[in-house]
Amino acid sequence: MDLGLTGMSVLVTGSSRGIGLATARSFGLEGARVMLSGRTPATLESARASLEREGIAVASVVVDLATTEGTSLAVARTIETFGGIDVLVNNAGGSLGSGAFDTVSEAHWSEVLALNLDAAVRCSRHAVAWMKTHGGGTIVHVGSVYGREYGPSAAYVAAKGALVALAKEMAVDLAKYGIRVNSVAPGSILFEGGSWARRRDANPEVIADMVKRELPWGRFGTPEEVANALVFLCSPRASWVAGACLPIDGAQGRAL
Repeated sequence: MDLGLTGMSVLVTGSSRGIGLATARSFGLEGARVMLSGRTPATLESARASLEREGIAVASVVVDLATTEGTSLAVARTIETFGGIDVLVNNAGGSLGSGAFDTVSEAHWSEVLALNLDAAVRCSRHAVAWMKTHGGGTIVHVGSVYGREYGPSAAYVAAKGALVALAKEMAVDLAKYGIRVNSVAPGSILFEGGSWARRRDANPEVIADMVKRELPWGRFGTPEEVANALVFLCSPRASWVAGACLPIDGAQGRAL
């Protein structure tokens, strides 16, 4: 199926590895032009070079998306490089080791919210300003299964839950400008260098038990499985899907 993404300009935040990199690759293989972003120059350059070797039209920008300046630069560089921004995927985030409500410091709350929620808000504001005057666009917030139901990390759950609500509000408010907004809720995704890989390596028996108890398919998901669904959601083929939260979790989540 041709998803109709050829030539589109796409910014994927937090795209030097994992879900972000897989999403950037999937867009690129569909013919889109992709801007990568991340905080670590060496990791980002390695990701850019790997996509370029596959013939993907790709560029990258080193930014800290927890800052106002970083979000502004990421969007501005995309527009400058590709002549516009048709799709924004707000993927940057992470739990940062967040714990239960009564154990998390105020500074840690601020850090988790800045990376997961504030970065998405700011990137979206910059992208929307361009999209409103250029015929519309598509935005997807990458949330989590723990943004739809209970999870053990208070700040992370709050931030990801807010993204689901934000996508619904934006979808209603921005429809008149031709801007379509959704969110996705990945489950537990395994990739080398990621948090689940580190936990598996540190406590293989504990993680094996968790997989048996919590994951109906008996395995973790892959970044590519998230990316494939996410890219479809951003495509013209999903033109009547707006304000939705799409679980991509292999039935891990228990919410209806």
